[in-house]
Amino acid sequence: MSSGELIHIQPQELQFGLELRKQISCSLQLSNKTDNYVAFKVKTTNPKKYCVRPNTGVVLPRSTCDVTVTMQAQKEAPPDMQCRDKFLLQSVVASPGATAKDITPEMFNKESGYAVEECKLRVVYVPPPQPPSPVREGSDEDSSPRASVSENGHSSALEFMPASKAFNEQVEHQDASFEATTLISKATEERNSAVEQTKRLQQELDLLRREANRSRGGIPFMYVVLIGLIGIILGFLLKRT
Repeated sequence: MSSGELIHIQPQELQFGLELRKQISCSLQLSNKTDNYVAFKVKTTNPKKYCVRPNTGVVLPRSTCDVTVTMQAQKEAPPDMQCRDKFLLQSVVASPGATAKDITPEMFNKESGYAVEECKLRVVYVPPPQPPSPVREGSDEDSSPRASVSENGHSSALEFMPASKAFNEQVEHQDASFEATTLISKATEERNSAVEQTKRLQQELDLLRREANRSRGGIPFMYVVLIGLIGIILGFLLKRT
């Protein structure tokens, strides 16, 4: 902690976790240890590189004030990670009830007769914070699935309903496809059997015709009856297929 007669400054150096192409901020706490209103002003050797909010203000008696210093994004880091920038905090006793609007540049001019207290602060680059280590795979939290719980404490089982519905539809579709395949296979077997029977009857009919042609006395009555019976059977089988 840097200490003067008017203001305590904490910390006594500005530390920036240097990360390229990223703005970085740090804070200073100013503590007024007197019973007076104390005005302050923050200066730097590199004003284009830093933004100070507030850069001027008034600290009430026995109170504190926070100052935020933001470093602009840097394209490259210095080879030795050393920063030569400096800050200067000036403080002076102000009139009772003074506000930031009442601060003038002359208040921090020693030649104007003001008792100006000064404190120099240096800038330090520190390594950026390391990211947290990844969660080990296969941990107890990930080993067993759990139903999610909503904010009101009820398990959100509704999230699983679409998946269950899709599964049931898939099973029903598979059952219907299997039943249709079975019917087609059965009909195909019956058709093949009917075709085979038709071929055998056709062969027998051809044989009877050849025998009838060879006979001299015409076609016997039994042959006529048999041919008619075969025709009826063929008609029935063909109609069925």
